[in-house]
Amino acid sequence: MSVTLHTSLGDVKLELFCEQAPKTTENFLALCGSGFYNSTIFHRNIKGFMIQGGDPTGTGKGGRSIFNTASGKFADEIGDLHKHSKRGMLSMANKGPNTNGSQFFITYKAHTSLNGKYTIFGHVIDGLDTLDRMEKMPCDGEDRPKTEIKLTDITIHANPLAG
Repeated sequence: MSVTLHTSLGDVKLELFCEQAPKTTENFLALCGSGFYNSTIFHRNIKGFMIQGGDPTGTGKGGRSIFNTASGKFADEIGDLHKHSKRGMLSMANKGPNTNGSQFFITYKAHTSLNGKYTIFGHVIDGLDTLDRMEKMPCDGEDRPKTEIKLTDITIHANPLAG
């Protein structure tokens, strides 16, 4: 299962770990398929660390999952198979345990300190050159890109939810 993020700086293709993080990938694919992420921005960009997006408000404070919970959040799916061991790991952003919504991040390098704290649900399989361009974008003092990096739309290459 893979998706391509079409951004203002180029494409990033991601392989999703559907078996290791079924609820997380279900949420991500449903949001992708509904157009939820279309025309959103990457609101946080820290060189040598990660780029974060998936918030429809563009503030880093918004976004809900597809699951019908009071908070709009869902539980972590943290396993031992995948680690933040390389550039291009795709994980859910959160505000503590079991607070996953719609926001996600892609790492710029290995960060073992993230292991066990964030659900890893995929990795970059094509478009590392785009990730390079993202990392080089100048940011302000709050890690916001000075020029918007837009997620224009997403192509789902095979959607098991489509039936």
